Amino acid sequence: MIISLRIKDAEAELIRQYAELHGKSVSETVREAILEKIEDELDADTYEKAMKFFASNPKTVSFSEMEKALDLQ
Repeated sequence: MIISLRIKDAEAELIRQYAELHGKSVSETVREAILEKIEDELDADTYEKAMKFFASNPKTVSFSEMEKALDLQ
């Protein structure tokens, strides 16, 4: 898939310099930045859901209890 972006010349130059600094292509740099942003937002959403669940059911277990429950001992 090919995606086009409209960005200002100064932004394009910043991206190009950043990519060059890290030894990557502009395409690779932009792709990684977008995917990282998406993953960060998904992680934050998962955290928020887990915290809401924990607030309604604040039960915790120790590491050794978890090992036993998962039959890892």
